Amino acid sequence: MTPVELSRTVLHAVRCAVDAGDLAVDLHGLSDLQRRVSVAPPGPGGHGDYATNVALQLARPAGQPPLRVAEVLRPHLAHAPGIRDVQITGPGFLNIRLDRGTGSGLVQRVLAEGLRYGYSDLLAGRVFALRVPYDVRAEVLADSLSRIVASQGGRVEVQHEESATSSPPSRSLFVTHGTLVLRPLPAPEDPALLGPDAARWALLHPAPHDRPRISADHLVQRESNPLFRVRYAHARTRAVHRNAADLGFAPPSTAAADADAGLDTSGPAQTPLLRLLADHPRLLSSVVPADATRPDPGTPSRLARHLVTLADAVIPFLPTVLPRGAEKPSAAHRARLALADAAGAVLAGGLSLLGIDAPDHL
Repeated sequence: MTPVELSRTVLHAVRCAVDAGDLAVDLHGLSDLQRRVSVAPPGPGGHGDYATNVALQLARPAGQPPLRVAEVLRPHLAHAPGIRDVQITGPGFLNIRLDRGTGSGLVQRVLAEGLRYGYSDLLAGRVFALRVPYDVRAEVLADSLSRIVASQGGRVEVQHEESATSSPPSRSLFVTHGTLVLRPLPAPEDPALLGPDAARWALLHPAPHDRPRISADHLVQRESNPLFRVRYAHARTRAVHRNAADLGFAPPSTAAADADAGLDTSGPAQTPLLRLLADHPRLLSSVVPADATRPDPGTPSRLARHLVTLADAVIPFLPTVLPRGAEKPSAAHRARLALADAAGAVLAGGLSLLGIDAPDHL
């Protein structure tokens, strides 16, 4: 279950509580509530896999203290499919622990969808106008933004202008006549010498309003280079898959088999990986916020940082996948292999949306 799916589950629990007469809230504002309700990993003092602030958002409309609203919503949410337990913490946060098999279902979904995991028809039929100057960074950012919008079913029409002299120098983007004008801070020098992949990363990794750094550091094959870590993590997942095949085992072919393998969402290595995989669709769908009419140019930068965080979670996990010494391949090894394959697919898919290659060998 992804945060997007869990958010829908939370809103369904609200609707059930209202229909049952347990909560007096006008459901006509439910779409607005969806934009304000957060579903994220719990903060300090929290428990479980995710926490939501829905009770705090509903307290004023319901005329009840947040804790009382949380108590009303808790049984409706606790009985939802895929949820194992719900606890209340702080002023009224609902802390959600997912079923043991939920991680298995997520992994199987990623493996089934492959590089298109996180794609949706959320923006189907929508066309966005984007105007950029003839500048290499603006061109690359517009291309990546177009790719991400397309992954959600939308389309970006890019228009060009001769110069950026008419825009306020302190602003990298603004709106005029309904068109998003994108003028990120240009690169201090030509990034072409870095090669296409490193050049794109150098231009996309910083936020549009930050000055990109063009240097040979983007080419070094060591941990200090974020692009190397992302591509290395992907290449290692493919190497682990090849090595597993040499040992005669593969990921489980069904969700049930994966669940039997014990892919526990509470495992110290699996938990951050599963959370990052689950968060990938939300990140892509946020390219056009629910309360906005234009794509967010900061999305490629957030996607790049998300891939770095995922890579940093994948790399220490991979040594646990293959059997060691005389150990025989088990169901647990197959489940870990499935998780590694899923992480590799998300890394490759994310890089493709940035226009960057994800080689199997590095």
